[in-house]
Amino acid sequence: MAAARPSSVFQFASSRLLLGRLVEVFAASTTRSGGGSMLSMASRSSSSCVPGLRLPPVSRRFASSSSAPLYTPEPPPVEGEVKRMNLVESIRSAMNIVLEKDPTAVVFGEDVAFGGVFRCSVGLRDKYGKDRVFNTPLSEQGIVAFAIGMATQGSTTVAEIQFADYIHPAFDQFVNEASKYRYRASGTFHCGKLTVRAPYGAVGHGALYHSQSVESYYAHVPGLKVVIPRGPGQAKGLLLSCVRDENPVLFFEPKRLYRAAVEEVPVGDYELPLSKAEVMQEGSDVTVIGYGAQMQVLKNACSLAKEQLGVSCELIDLRTVLPWDEETVIKSVCKTGRAVVSHEDTHTGGFAGEISSTIQEECFLNLEAPVQRVCSWDTPFPLIYEAFYLPDQLRCFEAIKKVVEF
Repeated sequence: MAAARPSSVFQFASSRLLLGRLVEVFAASTTRSGGGSMLSMASRSSSSCVPGLRLPPVSRRFASSSSAPLYTPEPPPVEGEVKRMNLVESIRSAMNIVLEKDPTAVVFGEDVAFGGVFRCSVGLRDKYGKDRVFNTPLSEQGIVAFAIGMATQGSTTVAEIQFADYIHPAFDQFVNEASKYRYRASGTFHCGKLTVRAPYGAVGHGALYHSQSVESYYAHVPGLKVVIPRGPGQAKGLLLSCVRDENPVLFFEPKRLYRAAVEEVPVGDYELPLSKAEVMQEGSDVTVIGYGAQMQVLKNACSLAKEQLGVSCELIDLRTVLPWDEETVIKSVCKTGRAVVSHEDTHTGGFAGEISSTIQEECFLNLEAPVQRVCSWDTPFPLIYEAFYLPDQLRCFEAIKKVVEF
């Protein structure tokens, strides 16, 4: 029999890992006597099929995180008149303000003139005309190249990539053009008025090509900024800051919150600072760090840790991944002595590794336990196993428990 190809072996191992995880979680929801035998069976089955494969532990105390809220509304980030908006509406409100106040501003992308696939730009073409809000060909490289050109000529440019999963054809434009324009021209010219929006992350049914987190690819690139909001109020203020920043910015929007996240959002024009993390919840025992849609998961995990373990968690939202706010994180970890970092992206090469390394370098003498990373598994993004692939509140809770009990 011919030997299995490496790709086949990897896919087989990935399937066994996720299937084993499914059986473990199901077993954790059964009675203690029945659950024990099923867990043993899952462990034996997975390890026998994939030598050396070791599945992570699952808390038997909590069977499911399905009852946890997908989004908890937050108070408005600034004072003033407010209106109830979801994430889509808050982003549309920000773009409306930009187009209204800046006559050089343009908004474009695939189907943007019709409102976009997620309806973020509905009504903007009718209000501001086809010369300022328009469709582009289905070419991500072309969209970003055109956006760079318009920005260098003085336009405030807001381009949309329909899904972050498909942004990679424009990788060369970001890495070798947009990020380096100012540097190679010694400041003579630049494309700083460039913002590229893209929905990213899990959505519940997106599978391989409509669920990926891509921020770590671009977090390697000096000259770019990478910003990821956690909700409507944050998204509007951060997007307005991105558009007005003098550097090219990638603005990744957590699409599973587009309509699930609803809260009171200021109607007027306001900005939130870039590269400044927010301490959402002060605590004394563990520093918990994340960004984007993962913040709600971490918030749920911190509540669970408080309820079940009496642990006080300090919760930090980075908001800007590049350049990120090291000072706030270091100060917090030096206070608590423990850190848990989590994101939707995969474990290997994910931005949590950069955060963990910095904590190790700067807070070593203050650490009471090794830094824990809670990320998605190192496999392609699955469809039917999505709930077991993502770092849910139970896995984050286990990491908090582990650093406290170390």
